Amino acid sequence: MPKYYEDKEDDDRACAGIREDFKACLLQHACVVKEGKLPSECLKEGHCKALQTAFFECKRSMLDSRSRFRGRKGF
Repeated sequence: MPKYYEDKEDDDRACAGIREDFKACLLQHACVVKEGKLPSECLKEGHCKALQTAFFECKRSMLDSRSRFRGRKGF
């Protein structure tokens, strides 16, 4: 289960849980650990794509003018 749902460190920034999971996914992926590539190179290859998309959506919802009235999308 992702750290987002379990006890996570206190981080008051927006999208902190998804950010933490995304970082952990990249740093623990075989692309980084076994092959010794940079996390940015692994992102270009398409690893951890679901978390990257979720993080992007969370950050984009902060800029959406409708979210001022509705609030962020549960992140």
